[in-house]
Amino acid sequence: MSGPSAGWTAALLAGAVFFSSGALGQGASLPGASERTDSLALDSAAADVPQIVVQGHYDNGVGTTDAASQGSVNGAIFRDLPLLRPAEVLETVPGLIVTQHSGDGKANQYFLRGYNLDHGTDLATHLDSVPVNMPTNAHGQGYTDLNYLIPELIERVDYRKGPYSAESGDFSAAGAVNIRYRTSLDQSFASVTAGSFDYRRALVAGSIPVMRLVPADSADAPLTAADRGPTVLGAVELEGYNGPWTTAEELNKINSLVRLSDGDAAEGWSLDATYYDARWNSTDQVPLAAIQSGQLGRFSAVDPTDGGGTGRQIVSGEWHEIAAQGYTRVSVYAQRYRLQLFSDFSFFELRPTTGDQFEQWEHRDFFGGQVVHGWNGRPFGLESITEAGLQLRRDNIHLRLSNTEARLEFEPVSDDEVGETEGGVWLQNTVRWTPWLRSQAGLRQQLIAMNMTAIVSAENSGTASGSKTLPSLSLIFGPWSRTELFLNWGKGFHSNDARGVIDRIDPTTLQTASRVPALVGATGKEVGVRTEAISGVQSSIALWSLNSDSELVYNPDSDIGSTSPNGASRRYGVEWNNHFTASRNFLLDADLAWTHTRYAVDNDNGQLGSFIPNAVPKVGVVRATVQGLGPWSIGMETRFIGSYPLSQEGKLTTPSSTVINLRMQAELSRHFDVALDVLNVLNRQYFDIAYEQNYRLSPAGPTAPDGVAVHPGEPRELRVTFRLRL
Repeated sequence: MSGPSAGWTAALLAGAVFFSSGALGQGASLPGASERTDSLALDSAAADVPQIVVQGHYDNGVGTTDAASQGSVNGAIFRDLPLLRPAEVLETVPGLIVTQHSGDGKANQYFLRGYNLDHGTDLATHLDSVPVNMPTNAHGQGYTDLNYLIPELIERVDYRKGPYSAESGDFSAAGAVNIRYRTSLDQSFASVTAGSFDYRRALVAGSIPVMRLVPADSADAPLTAADRGPTVLGAVELEGYNGPWTTAEELNKINSLVRLSDGDAAEGWSLDATYYDARWNSTDQVPLAAIQSGQLGRFSAVDPTDGGGTGRQIVSGEWHEIAAQGYTRVSVYAQRYRLQLFSDFSFFELRPTTGDQFEQWEHRDFFGGQVVHGWNGRPFGLESITEAGLQLRRDNIHLRLSNTEARLEFEPVSDDEVGETEGGVWLQNTVRWTPWLRSQAGLRQQLIAMNMTAIVSAENSGTASGSKTLPSLSLIFGPWSRTELFLNWGKGFHSNDARGVIDRIDPTTLQTASRVPALVGATGKEVGVRTEAISGVQSSIALWSLNSDSELVYNPDSDIGSTSPNGASRRYGVEWNNHFTASRNFLLDADLAWTHTRYAVDNDNGQLGSFIPNAVPKVGVVRATVQGLGPWSIGMETRFIGSYPLSQEGKLTTPSSTVINLRMQAELSRHFDVALDVLNVLNRQYFDIAYEQNYRLSPAGPTAPDGVAVHPGEPRELRVTFRLRL
């Protein structure tokens, strides 16, 4: 770190430490930190304002967050809702939609705030503080594969939208999500699921104390986590699926987790080990015209040899401590990751003799961690929290791109060894100025360094670096009548693929490459209101804007099959979220979002128009849970995705879709449950994703310019789960 921005960061960090340290030892409290160590919100109770707590799917009460678009999802919701895919747990984040354009072992497609996030760009995702996003990935920048997620283990999902927190790092411009697993289970269990299209899943999970520090009969009071001593939690998942596809998907995956932990929210630690492996065949998007003419079945593939495999092994650890003077959080991780994808999006357009299939391959080792320390203080009698943090990550990546036929390589395109080091240091201060006003001001300094050795095209070897200074500011007014107002502003960013930053020659076209910066900035603004004025209802509304210096757009018809940079973009929109607890037996959530998305300059990128392809303008999700029906309970979800443009000119669009999923479950005895999931209850025909792309369907056929390719949504499916609680 060098230059004026580095000096500013260091001076501000030193000043804030001095400013807050003068108050240490005065007994200043950290409201709310005993339960949520990742939140810097000052609880309204600290200002002698009574807090209203609504028990439901969401823990988003007045006084708990620093933005109307920030919150936490209670993991209990996943007991009530059916999921087609593991990553659909992210759809509990208001306004976030999850789909798929390929096989179920591949990372999902994500949509948030008018972004087609591709496989994760601009959505920073963590699982227990271990980053999921993959920079400089073989397939797409920020690739986020959550297929190793086990929903039954989730304790909560914490989310932020917009770049308003200094702690949020790479890929977080549109939003950031941290999924938290439990450290123990109330009951160990074994479950078996069978369903349509050869779906099968087995899961065994449980936890047990390694030693009991207090004898079980020593007291009548319930044992605390500290009394129980270290606890081991373990889970093993096996899953297989063929899907409705003409070419059987033959998904086979194995997934396991072992966690050793001790302590509680005030002080504790955990050590984790994860193993995941998956292989599958994929039916990628196919020409819509071929389906409509009957040339292809709705669930058929043009190239039946597409597919892939992936795997990861993770070891990670975490330690935290909270006291009257402040708190400390430390987390570290190391991961080995591999990915192999065979894809064909243009069929015979590029190579009529062999077909256009290509292989994207990578092996990666990466490690990193973060250290966060917070100080409570009362400078000038004002309640204050100052937080300083450091994040580091190092990726050693080997990437290959090859032309293939039926998964057999016949021509290497690129073969690169990439080293990427990324670090961020931040300072954030929260002050309660009056009983009705608090502020949060943050500053983050981000650095990245890249080096690449190009084996096929030696002229593409080189190094690059970049840095950004990212300020943020939030003002929170209230609460008045159980209502608060938020004003938020901040700078965010995402990193670019090292090959796009360093390459001098495009390996696929052999033309001079259009090089891009290592870090791309974004600026976000938001005005929001949250209220609990109506008993049993949490409601929030946010009006926001987000301007990006460069847009990453997925190119399904390229022989790279990845993302490429385009011009600057401008977005604004409104989100309205409502969580209603009518009684302990009835919960209702309704989340609606509307977005206006355009390129900042008309006719940019050498094309007419200003629409951003695949930017979804309208989404809505309504969920309802009914319990207390004897042993039965019912959970239902309705998801709406509005029509969106497929081309920059805006002439091509995809139809909207509405899908309803249902879960009915019963507790038949103290130890035995049964559940029935009905996915796509109305058997609607819809598209999970659609693209504008060029293609040639046969070697001798014509090229279809500006054609439309689609990946159909799956038809009605039934899945039955039997669970034995031990």
